[in-house]
Amino acid sequence: MAEHVLVTGGMGFIGRRVVAELQSRGARVRVLDSMNEQVHGEASNPTDVAAEADIELQIGDIRDADAVSAALEGIDAVVHLAAEVGVGQSMYEIERYTAVNELGTAVLFQQMLKRPIRRIVTASSMSIYGEGLYRASSGALVEDARRVSAVDGGVQWDPVDASGGVLQPIPTPEWKRPTLSSVYALNKYAQEQMTLIVPPAYGVESVALRLFNVFGPGQALSNPYTGVLAIFAARLLNGRAPMIFEDGEQQRDFVHVDDVARAFADALDKPGLSGEVMNIGSGSPISIGDLARRFAAVMGREDLAPDITRKVRTGDIRHCFADIAKAEALLGYRPRQNLDDGLAKLADWVRTQKADDRVDAASSELAARGLVT
Repeated sequence: MAEHVLVTGGMGFIGRRVVAELQSRGARVRVLDSMNEQVHGEASNPTDVAAEADIELQIGDIRDADAVSAALEGIDAVVHLAAEVGVGQSMYEIERYTAVNELGTAVLFQQMLKRPIRRIVTASSMSIYGEGLYRASSGALVEDARRVSAVDGGVQWDPVDASGGVLQPIPTPEWKRPTLSSVYALNKYAQEQMTLIVPPAYGVESVALRLFNVFGPGQALSNPYTGVLAIFAARLLNGRAPMIFEDGEQQRDFVHVDDVARAFADALDKPGLSGEVMNIGSGSPISIGDLARRFAAVMGREDLAPDITRKVRTGDIRHCFADIAKAEALLGYRPRQNLDDGLAKLADWVRTQKADDRVDAASSELAARGLVT
């Protein structure tokens, strides 16, 4: 891969790993990143960090046509990661999320049309599924499962069928119809669909990867709207119990950032993928409560049992984990990092960090807006 690749959002948690993977394959990499303080904090000088990693960094906003145009100069291919991330925050920072995620993608594509870009790979999200795929007791598959109520008190937490029977969550494939339950999910679906519609009309190959819950060293520990493991880490580092909404039995799919980086590099390079959408996850579910307990154990804080709030945030779903068969078949994708090893490596890194625990403030902000019940 001797191409010049632009990675938007390339100074972020996933972006840095994607950049390193592309560099290891011989690509020259340029990064466009706004260096959003919520994600990056104030601690490090981005120019120094970029120089140390041999990254050609351009600091600029994805919504700025001039900045995007300059970033695309001489570029052969694009990995589009730039986005505002966070289901809960997206429900009240609606304008900012929509502007960055949707308008920003539109600006990128508008500027790409002027240049001979070979392929773009865009980061989509498992959030577009809403609830994952379920199976009813009759054996029928259910794509549009919904919970009767978000309140505990004797009401079933899990989605049920027409007769009141609990639906069984099963791996979610790409063909499941989207059920958009947050502004963030809507934004990511718009990004994904724009990727599949606009570039091919101008002869540019396009691929979208639906990322599940990405974790690993380098996560933004002080950002309370980022991945749940980073949030747990911030709490544990500050001697506080991991906070969990609902009853802790909701299931998710956690995939290591190194596996995600390889998937992006392969998706940029492998022939015959244009127009494809693929899940990138581990293919294995785990409950959030179990995850919290296992991570506390590897952090040496078994004494900090999870704080189960039994409250629900607007936009949250119950169960969703990946069917990765399509990525295996088309991309040759197979996660190499198992969860236990990944948690151990994350814990080793977390112990060397400092983090502001802003979870209570973020939760209070959601509650004040009526987004927690």
